[in-house]
Amino acid sequence: MIFAKNMQSKQPTYEQIAPTFGTSLVVKQFLESGQNKNPLWHVHPEMELVYVNGGTGKRYIGNHQSYYHDGELILIGPNLPHYGFTDRLTNNRSETIIQMRENFLGDNFFDVPEMRSIARLIARSRHGLVFYGDTKELIGSKIESLPQKHSFERVLSLLEILKGLSESEEYEVLNASGSSIEIEPQDQVRINKIYAHVKQNFQETIKLDDISDMLSMTKPAFCRYFKKLSGNTFTTFVNEYRLVHASKLLAETNIPVTEVCYQCGFNNFSHFNKQFQKFTGQSASRYRNEQTQIVS
Repeated sequence: MIFAKNMQSKQPTYEQIAPTFGTSLVVKQFLESGQNKNPLWHVHPEMELVYVNGGTGKRYIGNHQSYYHDGELILIGPNLPHYGFTDRLTNNRSETIIQMRENFLGDNFFDVPEMRSIARLIARSRHGLVFYGDTKELIGSKIESLPQKHSFERVLSLLEILKGLSESEEYEVLNASGSSIEIEPQDQVRINKIYAHVKQNFQETIKLDDISDMLSMTKPAFCRYFKKLSGNTFTTFVNEYRLVHASKLLAETNIPVTEVCYQCGFNNFSHFNKQFQKFTGQSASRYRNEQTQIVS
């Protein structure tokens, strides 16, 4: 499960997206000299296609948390909450973001036979899709070129990109069926408080009493609220947050595995190993070895 942070503002982070006059989609690009350094946990009714060129970071989409390496290509469906993919520590070369409504070309455009594969892609995107391999490289370069195109060419290129994604088998569905989350804007203040508290305190013991008091809720009420909102328990969320951080430390530092365990808020190495194995499918030591081989 995942929430996201809004450390600078107490206002709900429901993102309003408005294409400029004469266009039906939004294309934004952040280059190395001016990256998107202030990512937020947010939700909007538009689909979002994101290509991160290089770098390493965390992906938080719906109820999914994980760690990416050497860039990212993601398709996020409408109303699926997500957190920004880059910050000042990501060390990516660029980030290109495309946002558009499902019906940006008309209500029935994707109903014609030639567009049905794209319609199926859009339906799958409601669970969040991450693409890898040759698809990430080939489609990523096309996405990076979109900002330089004029409006008509941009739409044609986007259709070509969506067609390529719809035909690719190099993808992973990030949220299981039925587990994607649609969060109402009024829940954002609570979400932001929860995420900020976990972010600041995940290395220590986090007590349910403290966080429920912070939200002016009883402990049972908070547990029910959190489970209903996220589909997971608060303990699961905290452990997954710690494990994502552990993945980053294992891949990017030489800190001993036992020290990684304690730096991420686990106070029992055996428990950490068991949780890491369950979360990633491999031991912490094996995970580090594989990441080292990728880098070399």
